[in-house]
Amino acid sequence: MKRLSILAGGLLMFSAVLTSCRDTAEKETIVREVEVEKEVKTPEEVEEKEGILERTAKEVDKEVNKEIDEEIDKIGDDN
Repeated sequence: MKRLSILAGGLLMFSAVLTSCRDTAEKETIVREVEVEKEVKTPEEVEEKEGILERTAKEVDKEVNKEIDEEIDKIGDDN
């Protein structure tokens, strides 16, 4: 029994040595450069993709900025 286990262990070690020393085929990596054209969108196309909330928020933002500018002008320059 002991002789069989030594023989099996030797066979496993021998097979491990043979498989670990194999040459592996190197894989060649090919890199290709591809040009991507960027699309130039008109403001109308951008608005079409925006929802009603985004358009409304922009309009409100403009109005708030106008009011803030008016208040700043009323306060004037402290210097």
